[in-house]
Amino acid sequence: MTEKTQKTYSKIKLTSSNYYSNEANWQYQSVSIFKNFMKCEAAALAELKGEWQPERDQTPLLVGNYLHSYFESKEAHQDFLNEHGTEILAQAGKNKGKPKKDYQVGDAMIKSLADDETFVNLYQGQKEVIVKGQIDGINWMGKLDCFPDNHKYFADLKTTQDLHKKYWLSDQSRYGTFIEAYDYPIQMAVYQELIRQQYGAEATPLIVAVTKQDPPDKAIISIEQPILDFWLEQVKEMQGHIQAVKNGEAVPTHCGHCDYCRATKKLTGVVDMQTLLIS
Repeated sequence: MTEKTQKTYSKIKLTSSNYYSNEANWQYQSVSIFKNFMKCEAAALAELKGEWQPERDQTPLLVGNYLHSYFESKEAHQDFLNEHGTEILAQAGKNKGKPKKDYQVGDAMIKSLADDETFVNLYQGQKEVIVKGQIDGINWMGKLDCFPDNHKYFADLKTTQDLHKKYWLSDQSRYGTFIEAYDYPIQMAVYQELIRQQYGAEATPLIVAVTKQDPPDKAIISIEQPILDFWLEQVKEMQGHIQAVKNGEAVPTHCGHCDYCRATKKLTGVVDMQTLLIS
């Protein structure tokens, strides 16, 4: 059973310029913030409040944005190049002025998709479309990579190491795909629901995955509707407590293992060595 939360309506008008802002993240729930709370409520809340900034390698994110901007529009890609030129191009050495290795991989991924007729035909329509709605009274927002005019599907670009790499899913005690490991079914389920509310359409989510291998591998991947339905119900079950934590109405739990938990940990006494095996 979820905790009772107040139904509030957001006043901010979402745009491409404020979608990733802290203000938007306070007024709307998003999949990325939601997944952060799933991992560690204490760390997610501290980051949202500006009290904690985790150290992250920004290169994978930037390479992903490099890929996304290319297929968004020529203008969007040029804007990205203008803003991140120093990160993209080597600034010294024999390769000065040339793209760094990670962006050479990005170029290979772009070429792999751009030269593929099936992808080109699929990836037609509006790009970076903001969708919003309410799930059981809680405000949600999302951004669609590609949304065709017929609203029959939406496509989401993902980069990954290897399409066939197996990931250990500790909560299920089994191996799974990268799609399960990164909780992409949650994103697809939420976006499908927001499209249903905003457009009255039953859109099928399609993940367009391209790998960082040389040469890249690629696939268009669907997720069975019962899985999407399951995760939408899970979101409904979990979101009340998460919203209560965001609102200061519930105390956040600590996962005990992340950077934030280790950095803020206080010794409380002696523990039995067997407890070290409990994850």
